[in-house]
Amino acid sequence: MSTEKKVEKSLNCYHCGDVCPDDSVRIDDKLFCCNGCKTVFEILDENNLCNYYKLDATPGTTPSLLYSTKFDYLDDHQTILQIIDFTEGDVTNVTFDIPQMHCSSCIWLLENLYKLNYAITNSQVDFLKKKLTISLNNKKISLKELVELLTSIGYEPQILLDSEDGKPERKTRKKLYYRVGVAGFCFINIMMLSFPEYLGIDLSDAFLKRFFLFLNLGLSLIPP
Repeated sequence: MSTEKKVEKSLNCYHCGDVCPDDSVRIDDKLFCCNGCKTVFEILDENNLCNYYKLDATPGTTPSLLYSTKFDYLDDHQTILQIIDFTEGDVTNVTFDIPQMHCSSCIWLLENLYKLNYAITNSQVDFLKKKLTISLNNKKISLKELVELLTSIGYEPQILLDSEDGKPERKTRKKLYYRVGVAGFCFINIMMLSFPEYLGIDLSDAFLKRFFLFLNLGLSLIPP
C-alpha cells in the first residue's frame, strides 16, 4: 500500500525572502511577510521598477516604517552642510553609506532612483564600498525627503555626523595614531641610547654619560 507524503509549502516573502507567518499579506499570488515589504513592492510596481525582482531572487530588505520624526534633524542647515559633498545653485551632490546593498538588484534599483523622483538627476553606486552618490535638484527635493525615500524602499542611509566639538571622528583617530607613533619613537630611542648601560660599557667620559642621561630624560618627557 502506497503512503502519501504531505509536503508543506513554505510561505516566502516575494520581496525579502523571509518566511511569512501566514498568507494574509498578499497581492494576487505574491505573498509578503509584512506591510513594509508589500509597500515597497507597490512603490516599485507603480513606477515600473519590478525588474528589480528579475535580477535576483528575493533581493529586498524589510524597510523601517517608523521614521515620521526620525529624520527631523535633516531640516537643520548646519547639519545638511556636514552631510553633503557640495552644493552649487540648484545642484547638490551627496554620498551615503548604504549597508543594505548586497546584490545586482540593489545596484539596478539605486541607479534608477530618478524614476521614483525626477528631482534626482543622477545616482551612482560603488558596490565594493557600499556607497551611493546622488545628484539632485535641491529646489525640488530636500535632503530629508531623499533620505525618507531611500528608507521607504529599504535602503536607509547610515549617516555619521561630526563629533560635538565640530571635529570629524576621523581627525580624532588620526590624532590618536600620531600620539602612539610619538610614544613608540621615544621608547625605541631610549632603548637604543641605553645600550651602554645594558652591555656594561664603561663611559669614562662624564660629559657623554650626562648627555645620554639627559637625552633619555628629555625623550621620556615628550608629551604624546
